[in-house]
Amino acid sequence: MKNIFPKLQAIIAAVLFGISAPLAKFLLGNIEPVLLAALLYLGCGFGLLFLRLIQKFAIKQTAKEANLALKDLPWLTGAILAGGVAAPIILMISLNNTPAATASLLLNFEGAATTVIAAVAFKEALGKRVWAAVALITCASIILTWDTNGAWGFSIGAVGVIAACAFWGMDNNFTRNISAKDPVAIVIVKGIAAGTVSLIIALFLGNSIPGLKIVLASLILGFFSYGISIIMFIFAMRSLGAARTSAFFGSAPFIGTIISLLLFRERPEVNLILSLPVMIVGTVFILWEDHVHVHKHERLEHAHRHTHDDNHHIHEHAHEYDGEKNKEHTHWHIHEELEHEHPHTPDIHHRHLH
Repeated sequence: MKNIFPKLQAIIAAVLFGISAPLAKFLLGNIEPVLLAALLYLGCGFGLLFLRLIQKFAIKQTAKEANLALKDLPWLTGAILAGGVAAPIILMISLNNTPAATASLLLNFEGAATTVIAAVAFKEALGKRVWAAVALITCASIILTWDTNGAWGFSIGAVGVIAACAFWGMDNNFTRNISAKDPVAIVIVKGIAAGTVSLIIALFLGNSIPGLKIVLASLILGFFSYGISIIMFIFAMRSLGAARTSAFFGSAPFIGTIISLLLFRERPEVNLILSLPVMIVGTVFILWEDHVHVHKHERLEHAHRHTHDDNHHIHEHAHEYDGEKNKEHTHWHIHEELEHEHPHTPDIHHRHLH
């Protein structure tokens, strides 16, 4: 069940994010793109902050996750700038020049971008099936970007959506490096910081504030499609790694496409029809990927929420602990060198070289 749960978290994240493109397209008729990007992230950040305050003071819930540390700041800053500021602003602008269904499917390129960055920059282990999935998704994205209404060339709006996905690919890998820490805290900081920067840019550009209903709708959409979605994504990435989580996240565009066709009564374009089966095959490839070999764990010190029933957390406790192997708790702990063999993914304990 432990292997299933992270996949379900990735799928939930995909469902919530999948509705963002078509609903944002719907809102763009009443709000400027940069301002919408700002409100989406402000709704994400302040909505989760409100929930955290309720947990702390009303429910009296104690924190189980590891707190962010000063050394996490560079990764968090990179995630905010790439995925919280650049990507959504580019996406909102591009949606004005791209059919909603096409934009929704193009968002699948985020998985390919995340995978390439994970492999090249962060040396995340990828098998043949993962690379095959990346190749198929990339080919499908190229088919979708081709402008069939004119001469040879690419649609500017579609290329903009791909650029946004590349920035989100950077964001995912930056966030991967702090995924062991409290996901809610990460998303609160990211949402408020990114939303504030985008809001300042929107006001500088002279964007007018829309009516209260549009503002509230944007904030609510941001809370679910960005806030809750990103939290689920971080939880999944903690166990699956950046590339595999993003591959499962590939179901988001299909959900967005269905909603787009229903909302906007758009006729499916030839590009969409040709690319859809290619993307489906690419997504299926990742479902049956298996990874097992003898591997060595180097000595590691870190803090995160864990149990003692996974054959990796066999440390002693300096504080009082009742010893239940499946009881979750958080503290700074040491992993001594260990060599063994079992199925695994590039989670926070299996980022070894191959």
